[in-house]
Amino acid sequence: MQRRLPVSLQVTWTEDGAAFWGWEHGRALPGDQLRRAAGGVLGSWWATREADLESVVVPVPDHDVLHATALVASPRLVVDLMADRYPTQAWSPSLRWLHGAASLCIDAAVTGLILPTLETTGLRWHAGWELIDHASLDIRIDRLLETVPPVVLAASSADARAIIDRLADASCRRALSASQWKPPLPRSRSAHVVAARRVATGLGDEGGVVVGENERHESTFAVLSAAMSEVRAMAEGSTPLASRGRLEPREPGEPWLLQFEVVSQDDPTQAVGWHEVFDGTAAAKALVEGRSLSPVRRYLRDLSGRLAALVPGLDRLDDDGPTGEIELDLDEVALLLVDGLDLCERAGAPILVPKGLVRRRLRLTAKATPTEGGGVSADLGTTMVDVDWGLAMGDEALTEQELKALADAQSGLVQLRGEWVRVDTAEARGALQDLTDKRSTQSQVSPAELLKAAAAALAAGEVEFETDDATTNDHASADSWLTELMAGLPDDELREAFEPGLFEGELRPYQRRALGWMQFLGRLGLGGCLADDMGLGKTPTTLAHIQGRAGVRPTLVLCPLSVVHNWEAEAIRFTPTLRVTVVHGPSRPTGEKLVDVVAESDLVISTYGTATRDVDTLRMIDWELVVCDEAQAIKNHHTNAAQAVRELNAEQVIALTGTPVENRLAELWAILDAVNPGMLGGVTWFRDRFATPIEQRGDEQALEGMRRLTGPFVLRRTKADKSLVPDLPDKIEQVAWANLTSEQAGLYRAVLDDFLAEADEEEGMKRRGLVLATLTRLKQICNHPAHFLADGSTIAGRSGKLDRFDELVDELLDAGERALVFTQYKGMGDILAEHLADRLGDRPAFLHGGVSRGRREQMIEDFQSGASLPLQLVSLKAGGTGLNLTAASRVIHYDRWWNPAVEDQATDRAWRIGQQRTVFVHKLVCQGTLEERIDELLSEKKALADRAVGSGENWLTEMSTDELRDLMSLDPRVGADS
Repeated sequence: MQRRLPVSLQVTWTEDGAAFWGWEHGRALPGDQLRRAAGGVLGSWWATREADLESVVVPVPDHDVLHATALVASPRLVVDLMADRYPTQAWSPSLRWLHGAASLCIDAAVTGLILPTLETTGLRWHAGWELIDHASLDIRIDRLLETVPPVVLAASSADARAIIDRLADASCRRALSASQWKPPLPRSRSAHVVAARRVATGLGDEGGVVVGENERHESTFAVLSAAMSEVRAMAEGSTPLASRGRLEPREPGEPWLLQFEVVSQDDPTQAVGWHEVFDGTAAAKALVEGRSLSPVRRYLRDLSGRLAALVPGLDRLDDDGPTGEIELDLDEVALLLVDGLDLCERAGAPILVPKGLVRRRLRLTAKATPTEGGGVSADLGTTMVDVDWGLAMGDEALTEQELKALADAQSGLVQLRGEWVRVDTAEARGALQDLTDKRSTQSQVSPAELLKAAAAALAAGEVEFETDDATTNDHASADSWLTELMAGLPDDELREAFEPGLFEGELRPYQRRALGWMQFLGRLGLGGCLADDMGLGKTPTTLAHIQGRAGVRPTLVLCPLSVVHNWEAEAIRFTPTLRVTVVHGPSRPTGEKLVDVVAESDLVISTYGTATRDVDTLRMIDWELVVCDEAQAIKNHHTNAAQAVRELNAEQVIALTGTPVENRLAELWAILDAVNPGMLGGVTWFRDRFATPIEQRGDEQALEGMRRLTGPFVLRRTKADKSLVPDLPDKIEQVAWANLTSEQAGLYRAVLDDFLAEADEEEGMKRRGLVLATLTRLKQICNHPAHFLADGSTIAGRSGKLDRFDELVDELLDAGERALVFTQYKGMGDILAEHLADRLGDRPAFLHGGVSRGRREQMIEDFQSGASLPLQLVSLKAGGTGLNLTAASRVIHYDRWWNPAVEDQATDRAWRIGQQRTVFVHKLVCQGTLEERIDELLSEKKALADRAVGSGENWLTEMSTDELRDLMSLDPRVGADS
C-alpha cells in the first residue's frame, strides 16, 4: 500500500493562541480534513481536547493573503499538547519551533526559573508568571528568537519573545492546576490572609486578575508585589549574586564535604557561605552592598528545597539549608556525580568538583609493531604485527596495578596517582574484559587483521592505534611500512617500483608509484582500488604488476565487453611473454575445459557477465590476481557481478576505475569491500557514519574520517594535476547555448502541463516513473521534435540545438579537427547520422550497444587513422569507457547525462595519454529549460565526487512537485524562433 506524504501542518500565532492549519498541494485544508491531518501528525490529542475552528489570515508565497481554516489552541492547551510529544520528521519547522518554546518554558518552571509577579495598572491587579534573566535560559531564548519561522508571526503583532512569555505564564498555571496546589495560609478571615489567598488564586486562574475590596487588601497586594520584585532582583543577579557549591574530598574513609556559598557575579573572589547569610555576618552584608538580606535568605530556602527535591543525594539539604553544608559518603558522592551535577546547574547552583572527578572514559589503546624478521620483504603470508593492548584514561596509559584498582572499585570513585578520579564501574569492568580478550586473541595479527581492527576502532571511536617501526629489519625498516599503511599512503610518500625485466615499455613516475603501491599491498595480502582518472594509464601499470607476479598461478582480468580487446592488445604490447586467453562468448570453454585452458594461461581476460555465468568453475581456481577493470560494474554489492567477484579465490584483488563514486558514496564501500572483504565493516554502518553526513550535510569531520578509513586502499590521481602528466594538454570545457524553436517550446509546455496535472495524483514507484518519463520527453524535445515524436518527420530547421550543433560542426571542419559526438539516445544518434549524411555527403560511423565487437574495433581504427569522416557518433553508455580515441581534439555532448562522472568518462576517450592537442569540450544546453537548471545542479554534484575520491537520475525523482516545477519550467521568454 502506497503511503501518502503527510500534510504540512503549520502554526501561526494569533491573539487567542496557536492556530494550527494545513497546507497541501498548494492549498489550505478545510476543517474536516484539517482535524484528520492534525491528528495524523500530533496524535489523538485533537480527539480529547477542544480546539475551536477559526479563520486566520496568513501571507503565503504565491498568494497575497491566505484565509486558512485553523484549529486555535490557547497557550494553556499548547503547553498540554507539547508536554508529552517529541518532534518527528513529519513536523514542520513552525511546529518544531513551538515545541522548542514550550519545552523551554516547562523546563524553566520545573527548575524554578519562572517567578510570580503581581503588578497593577492603577485600576486592577494582575498576578502572573515571568521568566527570570538567567544565563542558562538566555542562550536557549536567543536561539529561539533567531530561528523563529516567519509563518509563526504572520498573523499577529506579537513578537517571538512575547509568545515565549505567554507560554511561560501558561506552563506555571497548568502546573498549579494539575497539582491542585493551595497556599499554606492560616485558616483566618483577616484582610491580609484573604488578600494573599486571592493572589494565590490569581496565579493559577486563566485570567490572573486579582480583585481587592478595601484598602487593607490593596496594602497587602503592594507588600507582596514588593517582596516578589525583591526576590526577582536577587534571583536575576541584580544584587548581583549567584549560588554555587564546592565538593571537597577528605582522607580515605572519611565523608566528603559539600559546601554552598553565595558569590558576587561582578567579582567571583567575593563569596560567603550560606550560613553567613542566615547569621547576618558583616561579610554577608558587604556582599549585598548594604541591602536587606531577607530576600537572599528566602531565595536560599527556596533553592535548598528545590535541590533537595531534584538532586539525588541532596535530600537532607532541605533541613540543612541554613548551614549550606552536607557530609556525603562515597556512594552519595558517586550518585551526585552521575545524576546530580547537571540538575544542580539547571537549578541555579552549579557544583565545583575536583579536576579528576570530571568523568573519565576508559579507552583501549593498541601499539602495533612488526614482528622480528617479519617485514615486507619476507615470504608472502609470514608478515605479522605484534599488538600491545592497553587501557588509557585521558592521555595517560594505566599500569597493571591501576587496572586492578579500577576492577575492585565499588563506588566509581578511585584514587589514582594522588587524585580522585571518577569512572563508570560497569564500563570499567567491560573495558577490562575487552582488554583481556584482545590480549589473548589479537596479540599478533596480520596487516589485514590489523586494519580491520583499526576500522572497528574508528567505528567505536574508543581505540587509539599507534605504530612503532623501530624493531623492523632491513627492507621493512627502510619502508616504515606499518606507519605508512596506517597513515593512508599518500601519493607523494609512495616509493617508485621499477618495471619487471620482461615488461616491454617504460612507465611514468606516477605509474611507478602506483606499481609500488600495488606491490606493497600485495606483500601484505591486501587489495586496493587504483582510481586514477581515465587516460592516465591504469592498464599498463596493472600489466606491470601482473608481469611481476607471473608464476605458478594465473591472473584473471574482468572487464566490460567493450574493453576486452583493449586488454588483449595492451597485453600483447607490454607483456608479450605472457600467455593470454580471452574467455567470452557462446563458444568459450566451460567446466573442466575452462579449468584446462586456465592451467595453460598466465593471463585470462573475461567479462563480468561471463564470470557471473561461470562462477562455479572460476571459484575453484586459485588465482594469483583478480583485476576488476571499470570497477563501477561492481558498485552495487547486490548485483550478480559483485557477488561473483566476492566468490573468487585470489592472493590479491585489484579494482581499476576512474570513477569510484558515481551516484553515492556507498558505491566506494562496495568496490573496496570486493577487494578486501569485511575490511570496512558493513554497508549500513558505512552509510550511517560517512555517506549520509557527507552527502546530505557536507560534514567535514565525517569526510576526514572516511578518508582515513579508506586511504590505504584507494590511490586517486587526476589529470588536472600537471605534476603527473606535464605533457598532457589542457581540457577546456564550455557550454554551447541554444534556443528552442517555437515548435519545441509548444511541445515542451504541453508535456510539462500534462505532468504537473498528474504528478500530485501519483505516489511511490508510479510517481517516480512519471518523473523519469517526463524528464526524458523534455530532453528529447530539447534535442529535436522528431526525436520526441519518433515519426520520421523532416529534420532541418526545427531544432535550435541542432542549428547550434551545425555551427560547431562547421567550425571544427574549417579547422581540420576531428570530433566525438556523444548522445545518450540511439534514436537521436540515428537522426544525427542521417542529418550529417545529408550535409556531408557521407554517413558518419555510429558506435552504440548494438555494434558487434569486430565492427567496433574497425570504427576505432578508421577514426584514429583518419580513414573515416572526422565525426564519430558515440552512444554515451556504450562508448563511455574502454576506448582510446585520441585523434579527436573536440568532444560534443549533444545531450546531457544526469551524472557528471559519466560525462567525464566519455570525454576522457579523447583527453588521455597520447593526446597531443588541447581538447575542447562543448556541452549543448537549451536556454531557459530544465537543461539549464540541470547544468547548474551537475556542477554542485561534481564537487562531491572531487572531494570524496557523484549521480544517477534517482535524485531527481525524490524532488517535490514544486521543486520539479521550478526545475522543468520554461522561461517565458523562450519560444520565438531566432
